[in-house]
Amino acid sequence: MSQQKEQFLIDTERIAFDENHRKVIKFNISKYDLAVDKGKRQYADLALARSRAARIKRNVVNDLEGYLKEFEFNFQKNGGQIIWAVDDKEAVNAVLEIARKHQVKTVVKSKSMVSEEIDLNPHLQAYGVETLETDLGEYIVQLADERPYHIVTPAMHKSKEDIAQLYHQKFNTPEKFTPEEITYYTRIKLREKFVKADMGITGGNFLISDIGGIAVTENEGNGVLSMSFPKVHVAIVGIEKIIPSMRDLDLFWSILSTHGTGQKITVYNTVITGPRKSDELDGPENMYLILLDNGRTNLANQEHQKLALSCIRCGACLNVCPVYKSIGGHAYETTYSGPIGSVITPHLRGMEEYNHLSFASSLCGKCTEECPVNIPLHELLLYNRRDAVKAGFTDKSFNLVMKAYKIAMNKRWIIETFSPNVKNIGISLTFSNSWGPRRKLPVFQTSFTERWKKMHNR
Repeated sequence: MSQQKEQFLIDTERIAFDENHRKVIKFNISKYDLAVDKGKRQYADLALARSRAARIKRNVVNDLEGYLKEFEFNFQKNGGQIIWAVDDKEAVNAVLEIARKHQVKTVVKSKSMVSEEIDLNPHLQAYGVETLETDLGEYIVQLADERPYHIVTPAMHKSKEDIAQLYHQKFNTPEKFTPEEITYYTRIKLREKFVKADMGITGGNFLISDIGGIAVTENEGNGVLSMSFPKVHVAIVGIEKIIPSMRDLDLFWSILSTHGTGQKITVYNTVITGPRKSDELDGPENMYLILLDNGRTNLANQEHQKLALSCIRCGACLNVCPVYKSIGGHAYETTYSGPIGSVITPHLRGMEEYNHLSFASSLCGKCTEECPVNIPLHELLLYNRRDAVKAGFTDKSFNLVMKAYKIAMNKRWIIETFSPNVKNIGISLTFSNSWGPRRKLPVFQTSFTERWKKMHNR
């Protein structure tokens, strides 16, 4: 058993039965469920919008190199500088080199999952650079010294009372600080940092190939400030975030916001194509884009699982997943949690160490049903399981049990031969440990054949 799997089992056992945790998550996700359901009603034909978005992203995945070359040419033509990073180490070193070159002392960051993926903040701080998250949710988890809990809403696991208590501990604010007061207090505190920051770091929701642009969508305005106030702007984006054309952006911006937060469109939507021009008043003097691979090429080489590169990071699959709603985001111990994380993480970080995530699913298919770009997530989880078994990364006892199960299911006489008592003993010996202490194993009584004969007097 890998160390990651062992820790995962310990954490999930603890978290799944934390009643307060379940209460907070149930409440917070229920609010998103209502908003998303309402947001979907703006579409006259949501299925058509999803199929168009899916087709566009699949075309990109199948010709990723071609679109990246087109993007690179157009972005550099606009004055931007591109750095290709094979892995997290190269990406971090690139950021540190930029910070050294421009004598950066203070960095403001807008919300970016890819910067979490490369664990950027600790490296910058170790280098002596003050690094501040400016998204309210990210700022809260940074204060709490935690990782984001959710792709879209990093502090979903905290109630308003938890956050008020955290601010009281950090800033000696009133213990019953309201959400409005917390937001205003944070806004005033961060505004000073935006003005003084030497460098701004963002992610990117989409890379627009035909114009060489980076599209950033947000609700608080911190992304716009992070890009425009500092003299240096660094965007770190995964290579899969390409869309072909500006014409596609109206479809993707709206379908992302609808499935992510239930909005028709998010509050701030920005496209940046490079550094400030000579006739422009605002914007950075230097613009760098770090295009991150970090296992994505490995994922692109998978026959089936490469479809997961279509993901637009809306977080919808997390909100509907019964496993995520039970164990939460931190138990996964990965940047990307929930169904999408369980599909891609074994390919980004290693199948041997992270294949257990693909088994942490009920395979109910709700994630597939909800995905705005029609990724068959529950099917991809099965392909991951298959690959883990073929590679010999799963428990040997599990493999033996499944082989025996397959033989028994294919030979009906084997099932009919043994009495219910023998079957119950066999099931108990085989599954008692994996079934867990809080559930009772099913009890065999009479077989279907016996019941059928009795019903029909045969």
